[in-house]
Parts: sequence; structure tokens; C-alpha cells
Amino acid sequence: MRGTTRPQAVAALILLACACGRDDGDLLLVGTVERTLVELAAPVSETLVELRVERGQHVQAGEPIARLDPVLADAEVAGAEARLAGARSAAAIAANDLERFTGLRRAQVAAQHDFESAQLARDEAAARLREAEALLVASRHRVEERTLRAPVAGIVDQLPFDVGERVPAGGIVCVLLDAAEPWIRVWIPEQRAVGIKPGHPAVATIDGIGRPLAGQVLDVAREPEFTPHFALTERDRVHLVYEARIALTDAPPDLRPGLPAEVRLDVASSS
Repeated sequence: MRGTTRPQAVAALILLACACGRDDGDLLLVGTVERTLVELAAPVSETLVELRVERGQHVQAGEPIARLDPVLADAEVAGAEARLAGARSAAAIAANDLERFTGLRRAQVAAQHDFESAQLARDEAAARLREAEALLVASRHRVEERTLRAPVAGIVDQLPFDVGERVPAGGIVCVLLDAAEPWIRVWIPEQRAVGIKPGHPAVATIDGIGRPLAGQVLDVAREPEFTPHFALTERDRVHLVYEARIALTDAPPDLRPGLPAEVRLDVASSS
């Protein structure tokens, strides 16, 4: 399709697919391979000090991917630990003072006001202790955040930053291809959509893969839409289609998204 834009080429393929399979029990559709992309973002602006994976590497959920400079976070933990130690000492002193004033009050040596002040000091010290404990937990969590881990099993697809570069807060450090089954997004002509439901078997053909891939309909949109979205002519706008996803049940684990694909559905058996 020399001289056409990519959207126009896709539109032409969709329209061609709408006309295929009318004379037999098969419906031929065209679409693109897609799969879930998982992005690992930096929680803070910090220098990337370690990359533990390479592009194309398979990783398991929870596996370390990269590490940001932990110096400031470690210093925060040290300060939180010092505050906690001081809060524990203050809480212990306040508890001892209250115990002493309790004895003095029973002996009617201390005034009620002194006893109540000791109770208040003990309660305030206990509150500061709980606050210091919470701050330590939070600071240790920020240290743990400096190590980015894979949230799911998958394949390392992109590593936008190199070791030594400063990553901005929210910057994507790694992009994973989810190991879950990929799918193909297709559009089913409105007049051929009857009987095609989730679970309907399908066969996919993808350039570069020397065998057909088994699949099944994952879902079909409830509402039809006009295709293509960027209609080439007024006549093209009359085509109604249902967007659908075809899950590939035996695809290669490193199948990349964006590849063009053909999907064949046996609609005769579903009629």
C-alpha cells in the first residue's frame, strides 16, 4: 500500500477482513498482537546505582530489577532510629514517675495535681513513642522502595535509564511484558457477530512464526461501532463492527506486541 498512511493501511485491512469468509464457514479477521505492559516507576528523584536485569530477560514476580541511591533514605532511617531511642527513654522515665507519684498519692504525700500531671506526661510520652515507631516504619519502607521489584512475572522489554543517570520522580525505570497470555485485537463485522461468544475457538497466523497459534475469543464488545474510526470515504462509515479480543493460548513467551496478525474463526459451527 505504497503512498498510504499507516492508519489508512489498517483501515483498508479492516475493510478487507469485513468482506472475507462470506462463502464458507470461516471468518478471516486482521488485527494486532497486544499484551499487558507493566511500568516500574521511580518513587522519588534519585540516581540509578544498579540494574540487575537485561533487555529480554525473564523475571519472576518479586525479583529485584533496579536500585536507586539509598544514601538519603538510609540517613532518614538512622535519624528515625535515634528519635525512637529517645522516645523510648522518655516513655520509660514518664512511666517511672507515674508509678512513684501513684505510691506517693496512696500515702497521701503527693497532691492530686502532681499525680494528674504525671499521668498526662506518661500519656504524652507514650504518644510520642508510637509516633516515633511509625516514622521508623515509614522511613524503612522508603529504603525498601529504592529497590524496584517486578510486580508480575514477565520479560524485560525496555530499560530507559542507564546506571549513573538521575531518574526523575515518576520516571519509568523498566517496562515489563506481562507473562500472561497475549491477545489479538480484532473487529468482527456486525452481520457475522451472531453466535461468536467468549470461548469460541480461533486460529491465528503471525508473520515470522512458522505454525498456526491456537486461541479463543476472550471477550466481545457489547456495543457496535463504526469502522474505521478514520473512515476513508462516506461509504466506509456504513460498516458496523464489534471490537473483540482473541486470547492466544500457545503463543511464544517472547511474542512482542504490535505485530500484525490474521485470525480465523469457524462461524458455521456457531450458527
